[in-house]
Amino acid sequence: MLRTIFTLSALAAGLLASNAMASPIVDTAPRVVRAANGGGILVAQNGNLDIYYDARGNRVIVDAETGKVIAIQPPQTRLDRRALRRERLRNLGPVEDDPYYLDDPEDTARFRRRQMEDEGRVIIPPADEYDPYGDNSVEAFPEAPRDDGYGNGYPEAAQPVKPRTIERQPLNEASIEPVEPTVPNEQAALPPDTAPPPSTGGKTAVDPSLALGAREDVAALQVLLDRAGASPGVIDGRFGSNVDKALAAYNEITGSNLKSTDAIGIQAALAQSGGDAFASYTITPEDAAGPYVASIPEDYSQKAQLDRMGYTSVPEALAERFHMDETYLNKLNPDANFNRPGTIIKVANFGRLVATPVARIIADKSNKQVRAYDAAGKLVAAYPATIGSSDTPSPSGTHAVSRVALDPNYTYNPNINFKQGENDRILTIPPGPNGPVGSVWIALDKPTYGIHGTPDPSKIGKTESHGCVPLTNWDARELAKIVTPGVTVEFVE
Repeated sequence: MLRTIFTLSALAAGLLASNAMASPIVDTAPRVVRAANGGGILVAQNGNLDIYYDARGNRVIVDAETGKVIAIQPPQTRLDRRALRRERLRNLGPVEDDPYYLDDPEDTARFRRRQMEDEGRVIIPPADEYDPYGDNSVEAFPEAPRDDGYGNGYPEAAQPVKPRTIERQPLNEASIEPVEPTVPNEQAALPPDTAPPPSTGGKTAVDPSLALGAREDVAALQVLLDRAGASPGVIDGRFGSNVDKALAAYNEITGSNLKSTDAIGIQAALAQSGGDAFASYTITPEDAAGPYVASIPEDYSQKAQLDRMGYTSVPEALAERFHMDETYLNKLNPDANFNRPGTIIKVANFGRLVATPVARIIADKSNKQVRAYDAAGKLVAAYPATIGSSDTPSPSGTHAVSRVALDPNYTYNPNINFKQGENDRILTIPPGPNGPVGSVWIALDKPTYGIHGTPDPSKIGKTESHGCVPLTNWDARELAKIVTPGVTVEFVE
């Protein structure tokens, strides 16, 4: 009997245990139902939730009664307290009993705001972390201007401006005439936003914007030499043989003993001869108008088809006018718009041209220099030059100037001179600073030979010629104004 009672008790206990495992847990605590602003219930109707995982690993929470999706939780946010809370706040609104985690900076700020609100203190609303512009402060959107009148509040339409017509005329050789940019003995005016250079204790500061070894202190020396008639060729801010020759000529012309390393002496000589080495120049409408040519071909037959061997750009024309290397002019004015009238640029303040008449000229082949002397035998000017070559040597002995021509044509004759390319017939190349003889021709009594200008001033003294004596266009023009027919030209080795 006892065995039967024990067996029945065990069976009853087992049945009760299995019932407990199979039955759902009934939550007898009162359920808090949160309503959205529109009154719709946003939680499961009876607390039954179905949880699914989609192909991307997102956790999808679904109301079991209605089948509506309550929330989707990406894998990386399921264990992120702040992300879960943001999702809950967005869906359910403020929660009165939401706990604060004071180890969380966001919770700490939220707790502080809640305290200030409870104390009745006005605070600026925090920026919405979902706002892409990140500024919801009261100052973010100022009050719109009020129109107390009867107008429409819109500005009047701009009236069309009548364009100013610039008459295009060929640039004469005044483009390489000296231009006094500023008043001598006064520091050159720089553009308005340019601050004066710091004091360097008597030494000239080097402009770091200039590349490839160009230096303003060297350019200042070149300006000083040019003012005295001892031309360094192009003013490019570089030492070289042309500067060395010009400095020796300068000391002979002035009777001084200036050295290229004497910064204080150079500055003092600049002050006495015309002021600062650089000045400001304002580009004029005539400068910008030109006319200019698109490019200069290399082939002589193509050159002969042009109307004029003019400049190709404003910087090229202004570089020649101020005795400068075009690249150096651009480096000095990196932000300048050379094509806009009114633009202020920094240029070399080279002073006035030599005006003393010349009685004798020496063309020094080995030194690559032309020296001009007055009737008393005093050196008045010296120019770097390219004098002949081994294939087409320059003349020897003493000759004389026969005539001077400004802005000349050039006659190419392969039967008498050199042959250029495949051109085997006589060609006439029009005048212009970019012609084979530049803008000046000083003819000698030996046919086809002369002293002339060049389209490549930066190469003077550094390359060879076809037997003649090329100078820079500005040096050749200066010499042309102080020489007359009959002046002797002696070629020395």
